[in-house]
Amino acid sequence: MKLIKAGGRKMQKILERDLNSKKRIQEKVRKIIEDVRAFGDEAVLKYTRKFDHVKLTARQLKVSETEISAAYQNINPQFVSTLKTIIDNVTKFYTKQLKRSWKIKGEEGTSLGEKITPLEKVGIYIPAGTVPLFSTVYMTVIPAKIAGVEEIILTAPPNKYETVDPYILVVANLLKVDKIYKIGGAQAIAALAFGTKTMPRVDKIVGPGNVYVSEAKRQVFGYVDVDMLAGPSEIVVLANDFSHPDFIACDLEAQIEHIGSLAVLVTTSKKLARMMKKRLSQGYIVVVKNLQEAAELINRIAPEHLEIMVKNPRKVLKKIKNAGAIFLGPYSPVALGDYAAGPSHVLPTAGTARFSSGLSIDDFVKRSHVISYTKKALEKVRQPIEKIAELEKLEKHIQSVRVRFE
Repeated sequence: MKLIKAGGRKMQKILERDLNSKKRIQEKVRKIIEDVRAFGDEAVLKYTRKFDHVKLTARQLKVSETEISAAYQNINPQFVSTLKTIIDNVTKFYTKQLKRSWKIKGEEGTSLGEKITPLEKVGIYIPAGTVPLFSTVYMTVIPAKIAGVEEIILTAPPNKYETVDPYILVVANLLKVDKIYKIGGAQAIAALAFGTKTMPRVDKIVGPGNVYVSEAKRQVFGYVDVDMLAGPSEIVVLANDFSHPDFIACDLEAQIEHIGSLAVLVTTSKKLARMMKKRLSQGYIVVVKNLQEAAELINRIAPEHLEIMVKNPRKVLKKIKNAGAIFLGPYSPVALGDYAAGPSHVLPTAGTARFSSGLSIDDFVKRSHVISYTKKALEKVRQPIEKIAELEKLEKHIQSVRVRFE
């Protein structure tokens, strides 16, 4: 690991990291989206041959019931029972987040409230390039189901056997995903956003992916909603002399398994810093004066994952404002959140934890304001309405109120 200064040039580069892709990637993705929008399945099949090296027909794009049945024969027999505990954990967490429509009644017969409505169609993208991330299936589908989404459409890149990874298929089937497609990359995002003869158009796209997937989500936003633009995975570990060196090293190494990831150790201990510098080849170490300075630096970094391994982690937690997911104490590694704890591992990266949050029930619902006034209640606020409309020179707005009293 490299030892860097909190106010140094390398730290500044970390703080300035963003999700902007290179111009050549932007242009490639734009071309793919335009092709899929214009030519539908034909373009999807072309890019599937080009990027996934798999030749399919339009009829083969949708995963069949036969393929799903075959998937159960190609997984570890204990997998389904293992998954049950995890599904229970995720379900409990997101059930707690569920909100209901509400209203309040005021004087003169007024009624105000919010109508919470689940999205009708959601597209979920599951990465399967270097390794199939089947854990992302339950981390995205379960909150969507609990929110009440009417139709969930899942897409993942095809493998060399012209189907989707069996573990992805089994999890999706167990969670009763409505439709599954063998489409990956930017072409999958475009197909979800605009629809093709084979794939229906969705209202929102969620799920992580590579730089091409993220750029495609950026470019289709506005035609559909997206959850977030996810960049490379990140971890910041806050530790000191009370922390277990083996735990720290293993957690940093686990994050480095992800291509292009960011791993940073923030510590008040020079001894620990020297130890980790010798032990690990990748990542960065920042030595700070005290835990207050550590918290301030972490808030500036706004990491995707933050592990607090000091003696009293909850005391430090009070000072943390910006982090996607926060893991407290020596027995709460990021891997726990990646797979089993309950909260989704779909989290903000590249400093976007300053203003955004991990995947939640709120990502799968929309809110409509509901306003109901009686004539008497309207009359009570008539004068301020007319005065403001007059100042804004909107005469028809004034008349729309006055007509109700003529």
